[in-house]
Amino acid sequence: MTDPLSGPEPAPRPGQGPGQAPGQAPGPTNSLVDVPGLRVGHCTRDEPGWLTGVTAVVAPDDGVVAGVDVRGGGPGTRETDLLDPRNLVDRVNAVVLGGGSAFGLAAADGVMAALADDGLGWPTAELGQRVPIVPSAILFDLGRSGTWRNTPSAEDGRAAYASASSDAVVQGCVGAGTGAKVGGFKGGIGSASVVLESGVTVAALVAVNAVGSAVDPVTGLPYAVGLGLAAELAHVGRPDDAELAASREVAEALPGRVAGLPGLATTIGVVATDATLSKAQCQKAAGIAHDGFARALKPVHTLFDGDTLFALSTGERPAPDPIGLTVLMEAGADCVARAIVHALLAATSVDRTADGGIALRSWSDAFPSAVGR
Repeated sequence: MTDPLSGPEPAPRPGQGPGQAPGQAPGPTNSLVDVPGLRVGHCTRDEPGWLTGVTAVVAPDDGVVAGVDVRGGGPGTRETDLLDPRNLVDRVNAVVLGGGSAFGLAAADGVMAALADDGLGWPTAELGQRVPIVPSAILFDLGRSGTWRNTPSAEDGRAAYASASSDAVVQGCVGAGTGAKVGGFKGGIGSASVVLESGVTVAALVAVNAVGSAVDPVTGLPYAVGLGLAAELAHVGRPDDAELAASREVAEALPGRVAGLPGLATTIGVVATDATLSKAQCQKAAGIAHDGFARALKPVHTLFDGDTLFALSTGERPAPDPIGLTVLMEAGADCVARAIVHALLAATSVDRTADGGIALRSWSDAFPSAVGR
């Protein structure tokens, strides 16, 4: 509203979160582990000849209720059919996100074996015999290191599980985001959380590896920077004109194998809450969380992306009423969008051209004038 004496109100700075609901703030770490009971571990393979990895989201010992929604046209997944609300299994022990395309699904074997060694999983008819439930999704990072078949293995999955902790999630070029790209920039792992006015926590973790871009080509700003809570993204400003012009020149010169050819993509992740949700509600939450992809990436859900989101409920807080559930699900979508921005900002440049791989600049290296204001 315009004050006739003082004139128009100043426009909010990027990252200050105009329009955010009152009473919302990031959790203590602003990452997925702000949902109590969840742990996150990475296995990062970035030695010579490698540029890939695994991220494991590990549930409490009794598991969590889960759902999934797959929107991309080229998905690579494992154990997603059992998350259909019509099917029996209602709790999962971990979710694995990995690089390596379909080869990388092998990482889930290591997580399953480690969980079984710990005596965790779905109980069978035989006393003490359990089958760990580990849904998984992968992204395409093959050949980015210069070596096509260097892909995550069961041992890498076990390593990610072993490193899982409740410490703040490490973001950037780690785990499943090690070889990721987003448009013409380096991608990676990003995470974000929010504590709602009700006290419910919602959080997301995303491995950002999209055909589309996370950056507005006109301004150079991340599309979703305005969704930042409090001042979490207030240090991000608009790049100066010279950097923006130089970035456009670089983008126009990118070979197709970097800009995005069929199969060279997929953004995957997890959204979670401590509120009690049913399996069907988790599936719906995963679907609405995909709106966060649409707020932060353009284009999104293409035939060349396998975009997949899992939704988890630890059930530590009561079930919300329909209005509270709507607020929770919408918050999940915003957490996904914010996590994508964090992944873009946390990524670091990589150059594997000497080994026959690719070179990708990070957004921060392309636009140094835009960071730290």
